[in-house]
Amino acid sequence: MKRYLSLSFFFTTVLILLISTVAYAGMASINGDKINMRSGPGTKYKVLWELGKGFPLKVLKRSGEWSRVSDFEGSIGWVHKGVITKTPHMIIKVHRNSKKRVNVRSGPSTKYRVVAKAYYGVVFKTIKQQNGWVKVEHEKGVQGWVKRSLLWGW
Repeated sequence: MKRYLSLSFFFTTVLILLISTVAYAGMASINGDKINMRSGPGTKYKVLWELGKGFPLKVLKRSGEWSRVSDFEGSIGWVHKGVITKTPHMIIKVHRNSKKRVNVRSGPSTKYRVVAKAYYGVVFKTIKQQNGWVKVEHEKGVQGWVKRSLLWGW
């Protein structure tokens, strides 16, 4: 009976840890301009990057008031929980180090006209997703559709 209780306690503990780890994982976006991504969970740590409004991040874990995050290029750092939001955003992930641009179209297909073009690293607010396309909005007000495979985020 004692062995059974020990095993039960062990598996319950493991299950709780797994559930809490999964609960921390997810996506977030930067809520503000010139937000610091740091090397550790606190203001005393080195600033690695400065992130702009809407920049999408994958939340890897949380530690107190701080979230360990990664970006679309795989950079990992920490941001304060007060500067992230659950408003979904996406970023153009293709054509790095290139002058090529991605078409932003008036509808969810290549049959629709191009309303704008976007370079690698441009951030958009996610409006909705449909059949492999994403309706997006740029901070300057331009709305349109981009093929999902060209974007990173949520």
